[in-house]
Order: sequence, then structure tokens, then C-alpha cells
Amino acid sequence: MYSVMVIDDSPFIVDVFVTMLERGGYQAIAAYSGEEGLEILKTVTPDLILLDIMMEPMDGWETLENIKINPKTREVPVLMLTAKQLTPDEAEGYGSYIEDYILKPITHRELYEAIERVLQRREMIRSDVENAQQVGLDQHLVDEYTRLAKGVDVNSRLLRILETTYNIHDSKASEKISLAIKNMENSIKFQENRLTQIKEQIKALQGKQTQE
Repeated sequence: MYSVMVIDDSPFIVDVFVTMLERGGYQAIAAYSGEEGLEILKTVTPDLILLDIMMEPMDGWETLENIKINPKTREVPVLMLTAKQLTPDEAEGYGSYIEDYILKPITHRELYEAIERVLQRREMIRSDVENAQQVGLDQHLVDEYTRLAKGVDVNSRLLRILETTYNIHDSKASEKISLAIKNMENSIKFQENRLTQIKEQIKALQGKQTQE
């Protein structure tokens, strides 16, 4: 059974998601503020965290930063679950820290699918990394592959959210937002190309290993 922590300063929202998680077969852990969430994380390591943004006094982004600077918790996947629209600055600043960005309200099925998508991606990357290490890929390339495999998937999803939120073809869309989205598109393309290069190196090592 996977454990999922819910961090939100609305007791009603926390209770709703705890019920949803328990119905889905997950072990739910409740935290009613960013501070309480960080305190619980000193003794409990969940498989995943659902984190709200609009909290007081410590908001979700500050809570996220504290989770990620702590060596004991930085590997725990964090899924932002919020009613707040994503901004380009947030996508750029926090994209590498999060696993997904889900807008409330959300159905039971959408929640379960989002959680399973994150957990399955991590398992897939872990399997790929083990394979790459077995064929002798340099560790710095293994680390780069790990970062890119997650980054391409997460950033592509964040980009779709931004494109839905801001119509860059609309004259009302600011030049800054349009430029930020285009820069993100270019960055994803670069990451995809680099990821392909590393995959080709892994294939080459596999072929060499087979011949031997």
C-alpha cells in the first residue's frame, strides 16, 4: 500500500482528499499546514505528497523548497494540487522540484490516475537507470538521464497547462508570457534531443555487451 501525505491549510479539503485516498487503497497522512507537514516528515517518509499552494503563513512553494533542501525528503515526489493557475515564472522556477501540477476540483479517478502516473514514471526511470548501470554507462550520464527523463515529462505537462491557461495567439496575452512559453518549448526540445542521444549510447553499450 502506497502512503500519500496531503498538505493543505483547509481542514475540509484535507478530509475530502484523505477520504478519496483511502477509498483508492492508499494510506493517507494528513497535515493541516506547511509547518505541520514538515514536522511530520521528520519521522514519516510517504511515497508521495499532495501539496496545496495557497496556504498561510507558509505557502506551498516555500513548503516545497523546504522539502527539497532536506536530504531526507528531497527524493519524495511532490504533486501540486491547487486551485491556483500556474504561471510561467512558477513553471520555470519550480518545474524541476515537482512531479505534476493538478488543478482543483478533481475527481476520484483523475486523482488516482495522477498519482499512479507519477509512481509508474518513477519506477520506469528506476528500471532504466538500473539497466544503464548494468551496461556500463558513465554515472554522470546516468544522473543526466534520470533528470531528463523526469524533466521532459513534467515540463511537457506544465507547458500544456500554460498553453491552456494563456492563449499566446491572443493579442491580450503579454509579450513576456508568450516569450516564456516559447522559451519553454525550445528548452523541452533541447532536453528531448539530449535524452535521445543518451538512449542511443545505452543501446550501443547493450549491443557491444551482446557481441561480447
